[in-house]
Amino acid sequence: MTSALVWLRRDLRLYDQAALHRALKQHQQVWVCFIFDTSILNPLLSKGQGFDRRVDFIWQTIQDLDKTLRAVGSGIIARHGDPTELIPTLAKQLGVQAVFTNHDYEPLAILRDETIAQKLENDGIQFQHFKDQVIFEKTEVLTNSETVFSVFTPYKNAWLKKLNPSNLEPFICDSHPSLRGRYAPMPKAIDTGIPSLESMGFRTTGIEKYLPPGQRGAELFLSDFLKRIDQYNIGRDFPATKGVSYLSTYLRFGLLSIRGLVREAHRRMLTGSLGASTWLSELIWRDFYFMILANHPRLAGGQSFKPDYDKIVWEQGAKAQKLFKAWCDGQTGYPLVDAAMHQLNQSGYMHNRLRMVVASFLCKDLGIDWRWGEQYFAEHLNDFEFASNNGGWQWASSSGCDAQPYFRIFNPITQSERFDSDGKFIRRYIPALEKLSNKSIHAPWLAGQLELEAAGIVLGKDYPRPIVDHDEARKATLIRYNVVKKVA
Repeated sequence: MTSALVWLRRDLRLYDQAALHRALKQHQQVWVCFIFDTSILNPLLSKGQGFDRRVDFIWQTIQDLDKTLRAVGSGIIARHGDPTELIPTLAKQLGVQAVFTNHDYEPLAILRDETIAQKLENDGIQFQHFKDQVIFEKTEVLTNSETVFSVFTPYKNAWLKKLNPSNLEPFICDSHPSLRGRYAPMPKAIDTGIPSLESMGFRTTGIEKYLPPGQRGAELFLSDFLKRIDQYNIGRDFPATKGVSYLSTYLRFGLLSIRGLVREAHRRMLTGSLGASTWLSELIWRDFYFMILANHPRLAGGQSFKPDYDKIVWEQGAKAQKLFKAWCDGQTGYPLVDAAMHQLNQSGYMHNRLRMVVASFLCKDLGIDWRWGEQYFAEHLNDFEFASNNGGWQWASSSGCDAQPYFRIFNPITQSERFDSDGKFIRRYIPALEKLSNKSIHAPWLAGQLELEAAGIVLGKDYPRPIVDHDEARKATLIRYNVVKKVA
């Protein structure tokens, strides 16, 4: 009787999962494991004193998966440590012929997998990995001249042209009785339980109150979004309304299958749904950024996609640190920017339109290196994923592929007036401004003294004055970007 070990990573589900499907099809006994990777977790400990919503979310999801597998006589083998040591050790202890997992595209993860593959090979154990988290990867979608795309719209057109039903077929893992019966019982010596959050240095965060982990949470949020998907193109830009999908964290950790999401979006697009068409474009952007990272791994080292943009001289020293702290703390004096940062700091979530607004403000109003913002998002976003986060920040700073032109600089006041016209979102996250009029709430320093007094606001005390003047900052940014003007 042959056996295999399936290593879950960014694919925390037991349905439509490429590696799991192939293991169940090829072997009579299959174990499932998850490693709480210390190379990822230890830096988080030093940053957040044990408070990290994502670790809590993953930990609760692993508990959920374990319960599901226990119901069929198996369970999750969970460990805390270095996967380059733990995976080969587990494979030998279980006596499996192969370890199955799904592709990762970040350079350090690729190096980790190569190390593990070599150790397994030395022990006569296969290491098999598969495409699972994207529809098309690496060089599957190329230009007519067989080169890698760097502009999104032609990539999207080629992506859609290449798409066929076979790309979206689900990988059967749980619906066939013969496959369910292949989950192997847990050996007593292996069944040590799931490490507690506390034993790993982390603590509970309460994330389940607004983002329920596990398969039930993913299905609940997906069902809710599918009732609203046809209006996605209309509502997605307004942070005070329920217009976006709220599925990004579930997709990031693989509780939802990208194939299932694209299948549903594409089906609805073909029936004329503009909302589904717009959302499908967002999913294709995700593939695009994964493709960019896979073909340009230097991006993981902090380099700009457009090398000339690394010539830009950003603000430095104490001034830069002071401006950056004000941005992080939501104390810039620009209400929409500050409300967005409060949303992030309080929940680990930020509306997509606001990600663009705050990123543009950091780079082009404050003159701060986009990498600082990229790192802050990496530390705080529940749905943080390197390729998309890097792509978004480079887009905002104009240094990336198919980025906004360097001279396009969001005006935080007009963005506020356009996308939060009645100030509902601002009032939710900055209660001090609650009594201002819909006109004044976007720029409190322009309100009359009588209105400020009536609202109980003393600028500089109850709410900060602007830390920069947008018009002056815009001029400074155009000068700052002169070094790339000729190549933009």
